[in-house]
Amino acid sequence: MQASFFPSRTVSLYMARMLLTRTFAIIVLLVLVLQTLDALSESGRILAHPGNGQDDVWRYISLRAPGIAQQFLPFSVLGAALFTMSTLNHNSEVIALKAAGLSAHQVLAPLIAASMIVAAVSFGFNELVAVPATATLDEWKKVEYGPLPVDHGDRLNVWVRDGDDLVNVEQVRGRGDKARLTNVTVFYRAHGTLASIITAPSAVHEGGGWRIPGGTQFDIATSRLVRIGSRIVAPGVRPDQVTLASVDADGETFGELRAAIHDLADAGRPTKALEGSLWHKLAAPISCILMPLLASVAAFGLARSGRLLLRAVIGMALGFAYFVADSFALAMGNLGAYPPLLAAWAPFLLFLLIGELVLIRTEE
Repeated sequence: MQASFFPSRTVSLYMARMLLTRTFAIIVLLVLVLQTLDALSESGRILAHPGNGQDDVWRYISLRAPGIAQQFLPFSVLGAALFTMSTLNHNSEVIALKAAGLSAHQVLAPLIAASMIVAAVSFGFNELVAVPATATLDEWKKVEYGPLPVDHGDRLNVWVRDGDDLVNVEQVRGRGDKARLTNVTVFYRAHGTLASIITAPSAVHEGGGWRIPGGTQFDIATSRLVRIGSRIVAPGVRPDQVTLASVDADGETFGELRAAIHDLADAGRPTKALEGSLWHKLAAPISCILMPLLASVAAFGLARSGRLLLRAVIGMALGFAYFVADSFALAMGNLGAYPPLLAAWAPFLLFLLIGELVLIRTEE
């Protein structure tokens, strides 16, 4: 038996290079095909806007391609692993490695190490390229491929929790301490029961709360409506809480999404779906590491048995089953049926065990 977990340096580099080159070739092919189909279906909407032309179509392609590459990179690793292992098996190279005393896990070690590199590159690519491109594309779609508006920080119909009380703002203009609230309604509650309601035409941030110039207060117990003067309301509400907009997880980096979740939680808004998406930003790249294990069924077993194609199909089926389970778990997490950690990591752990079981059962 080899003392090292990896085969020799030459064999390890040979196998890793096979996986990496095939992964790159498959992802380029997938992006070309899928981007062509996507551009054909979307070009009519892009050109329908007055003034748009060929440059805008190419701009759409440049913004859409990173998202496609990020989404289908694990598929590419799966296909590359199947091609690599089928080739090694067909050429009896796996038999030679096992005859040298290597275990099945030692044979797979270079491929798993190479997939770790792919996972790291995938995470970095998503944070630096795919996320900004997706965020810009989403904003462009909202204006039907017209000129992108300047974001002045205006927000509509914002709800914020201040302890047991609720605050509703019809419109928020500006950011930070310069934020100005229009049509403010504060619902004061005592032990979960509505006690009184204050309404004011505006509010500005002052000190530790929001100063209203005056308004009305309706007392629930006495059913009396009285006019009130200037006062501070919602002392526990920070300016960043009322300027929070709806968060698109695909358009936020890991750090930005984590900060947004913290702010939303402080504002009393639901964050379970976003927490699942946050963890999935880690689980999705790491799933690349799982692909060689799921595809290992194509590496072991005698090629001359005539079942190499069947083994490759089984490996492909296992890989696609993982992606189906991953999408299902993430959807359940968005609905609140699964806890965020379970939604993001359960499919990975489940198919890790399935891959190990298949590897042990198929090794001959």
